[in-house]
Amino acid sequence: MAALALLAAGTAAAAPPAEALRRVAPDLNPVALKAALSALACAEAAGMAPARHLGVIDYSLPSTQRRLWVFDLQRRKLLFRELVAHGKNSGENLATRFSNDPESLTSSLGPFRTLEAYDGRNGYSLRMAGLEPGINDRAYARALVIHGAQYVDARQAGKQGRLGRSWGCPAVRPAVAQKLIDTLKDGQFLFAWYPDPHWAGASGYAQCPLVSGHEPPDAAGAALASNEPPLRSGALP
Repeated sequence: MAALALLAAGTAAAAPPAEALRRVAPDLNPVALKAALSALACAEAAGMAPARHLGVIDYSLPSTQRRLWVFDLQRRKLLFRELVAHGKNSGENLATRFSNDPESLTSSLGPFRTLEAYDGRNGYSLRMAGLEPGINDRAYARALVIHGAQYVDARQAGKQGRLGRSWGCPAVRPAVAQKLIDTLKDGQFLFAWYPDPHWAGASGYAQCPLVSGHEPPDAAGAALASNEPPLRSGALP
């Protein structure tokens, strides 16, 4: 049995990335995965250092489903599959509206390079730089960060019919936040997908219009710990 397990692991590692990742995450929409890998290739072609870990959010799924996958790209393993919140103005249980605008309280689509982790008003958090001009390149200035939030709770969602909503941040369960952030911090890759026919990145990046993320983020966001106020106990935004 041990020999068979080693053989299977070796076969997965030898397979092309999309095929290998589909095997370990069969419930992830293959179009979303293809778009994420296309974006990653474009960002690396633009000069981004190769990422070890890839996160994919499928915002076409309801907030009550686990719609965040995190992969180890070298070992072709699934590390996390988690609940993730969307922005208050993106929708109720289903996210349908996305924006790059400050104070829109919406989630942003597209590819992100992760930056440093820090302790902010919502605890341990992770800054990100958006890599797609006009789609998410204001993410740093908007202080869209990954952080834990008490409102990302499956039991509350079962009563409410949806998770609590952020001000645009992809918030996760507090119990997993630190480990997930440590996996994704310091130059890893996150891709937020939605089947928007008006967004070229919905199916891939044939023209590779991305930036590397080495460009200094907008300084206006540098001093922001988070774009969300502390949440009172028991509230579900």
